[in-house]
Amino acid sequence: MHLGLSFQMSFFDFCMLYRMGFLLLNLGFVSVKLLEECCDPGQLFAMTKMNSPMGKNLWFDGEFLYSVTIDNATYSLFPQATPFQLPLKKCSVVGNGGILKKSGCGKQIDQADFVMRCNLPPLSSEYSKDVGSKTQLVTANPSIIQKRFQNLLWSRKAFVDSVKVYNHSYIYMPAFSMKTGTGPSLRVYYTLEDFGAKQAVLFANPNFLRDIGKFWKSKGIHAKRLSTGLFLVSAALGLCEEVTIYGFWPFSVDLHGKFISHHYYDNVLPDSGFHAMPEEFLQLWFLHKSGVLRMQLEPCEDPLTQTSA
Repeated sequence: MHLGLSFQMSFFDFCMLYRMGFLLLNLGFVSVKLLEECCDPGQLFAMTKMNSPMGKNLWFDGEFLYSVTIDNATYSLFPQATPFQLPLKKCSVVGNGGILKKSGCGKQIDQADFVMRCNLPPLSSEYSKDVGSKTQLVTANPSIIQKRFQNLLWSRKAFVDSVKVYNHSYIYMPAFSMKTGTGPSLRVYYTLEDFGAKQAVLFANPNFLRDIGKFWKSKGIHAKRLSTGLFLVSAALGLCEEVTIYGFWPFSVDLHGKFISHHYYDNVLPDSGFHAMPEEFLQLWFLHKSGVLRMQLEPCEDPLTQTSA
């Protein structure tokens, strides 16, 4: 019997399932092999000259019946192949959940060989003890470029200065998902190039994003669009030998019933109805319970030790 996950799960629902051992039933088993067979992250994670030749008609994954033909100018923006030495060994995928606050997980996160982060999060010294400072890849939603940096029409230097914290990293952008995201994504590419920045842009492959969306929909996640975090974890499972995820917690209280902020850096809530965060979390928990990945939910260091340090 297939049990759908379209319901809105609260933290208390999750606790009930946990205590009942319900998670061991695993609603639709997910393995790295299944993800690789459906979506091939190693080859399709990013747009490359190998998977996106000139003249190819590229269909956007988030825009109904909209496509572009890859011309010479667009083709020149792509690396020859996925620019990682695959497989990556130990990877940390860092979400932005408030559960990271006072977690003391920074050192553990940075011990990974490859660290992935979501949506240009703050990494100033006040957060580094909890979230680390190392980054090899960070996603950037075009809406962030629009809202925070005025589409890079007037704030180019401010943007370049803001991403210095990510050092020699790739900024992963969905330039070919929605028409409104193409311009901001291309401006990020050219801005970093013009300023000689250490960061480089990788464009998400819409075929990969589309296939990942279909894969998780078949496992019971029904939302307008998957979260950036689930896309990134899905990619990591195909790119890395060992994956640990941090900051993936969609509830307003932690495992001990203590209230926490939505993000580790603020308490701004997302627009309702766009993502299915509790349902995504439940699937990630299944992956944790089955040993496919490791999910860090408790502090990495004792809070009392942190305070006295």
